[in-house]
Amino acid sequence: MSTAEVDQLTSGASNRIIPILKTLRTLIFFIQSFIFSLVILLLPRRPAAGAPKSQVKSWKRKSMLRREDEDTMRRRALAEDLKMGFETDDGEVPCRWSTSLFFGVKRNALFCRSWIPVSGELKGILIIIHGLNEHSGRYAQFARQLTSCNFGVYAMDWIGHGGSDGLHGYVPSLDHVVADTGAFLEKIKLENPTVPCFLFGHSTGGAVVLKAASYPHIEAMLEGIVLSAPALRVEPAHPIVGAVAPLFSLVVPKYQFKGANKRGVPVSRDPAALLAKYSDPLVYTGPIRVRTGHEILRLSSYLKRNFKSVSVPFFVLHGTGDKVTDPLASQDLYNEAASRFKDIKLYEGLLHDLLFELERDEVAQDIIVWLEKKLGCSIEK
Repeated sequence: MSTAEVDQLTSGASNRIIPILKTLRTLIFFIQSFIFSLVILLLPRRPAAGAPKSQVKSWKRKSMLRREDEDTMRRRALAEDLKMGFETDDGEVPCRWSTSLFFGVKRNALFCRSWIPVSGELKGILIIIHGLNEHSGRYAQFARQLTSCNFGVYAMDWIGHGGSDGLHGYVPSLDHVVADTGAFLEKIKLENPTVPCFLFGHSTGGAVVLKAASYPHIEAMLEGIVLSAPALRVEPAHPIVGAVAPLFSLVVPKYQFKGANKRGVPVSRDPAALLAKYSDPLVYTGPIRVRTGHEILRLSSYLKRNFKSVSVPFFVLHGTGDKVTDPLASQDLYNEAASRFKDIKLYEGLLHDLLFELERDEVAQDIIVWLEKKLGCSIEK
């Protein structure tokens, strides 16, 4: 992959969430695809000679599930093989890391990671919820910076992402991801009852974290949340998308929009970071699946109507050059939220993947400073 090709790659809730409908020709193609898929779905299927129709359907379903399970096992093996440890310049290992499986609210096996400092008392724990199409293993460097300041780090792959169960890139319900996030937090809090806990979410993961923190029982377990370029105002490019998305997501939820490809605005100004991301087999780079896109539109719509009800302490960060999610929506959240302890930082010219930008160390340090400031205020109280 050349640098020129890499510069055009993107991820998150941008052209992956909505098909390209800028011209009449593309709009017509979308409508034709929808009608064709509907016709194919409704046409009677001819069973194999001598086989009952129900038996043929059962065989097809089992075959599909078997392929999904095989893909999950392949991704999980890749996730396990990632080396997440690190050493200091003098050869010391500053933290211990591990992987595990956590069973979510629908009993799906979700792949998890943790990094815990080997010495010193834990100041707090940060739980990382990654963005759309990526995975928790990408945040090892961020975890290194956190553990060096005596923060423990946990991370969870969503369903359909990284080493977790599910079809790659397919999210049947973001409400389930929100519930899984809350259950994962509760598990960690039970294991560390005296340690303050924070949630961190990037992009669509930021939207998930904000929704999770809106529930009083989850907010009660939190010291605060950190939102990196959150997907708070995602709009369809054309009204027809919003009109047909609910129906289309029910009829053919796993269908991939071929028009919503991976080319578009870049998410980082660092070519090496882009190359690493899009050559990573655990990063989903295919067209967005219908249900996944609809879920993001639905969650974003809910959040932007409820900014004023946000009461959890938060720190929202956004690059002003972000063309994937809207930095103005982050500003609106900061202006409207009822939270008494809230902060915002807009990075001039930075793009979407803040922790993979050239200024990644500065961004990580800003997050650590905020965590410590929040802890300091809690101690004073």
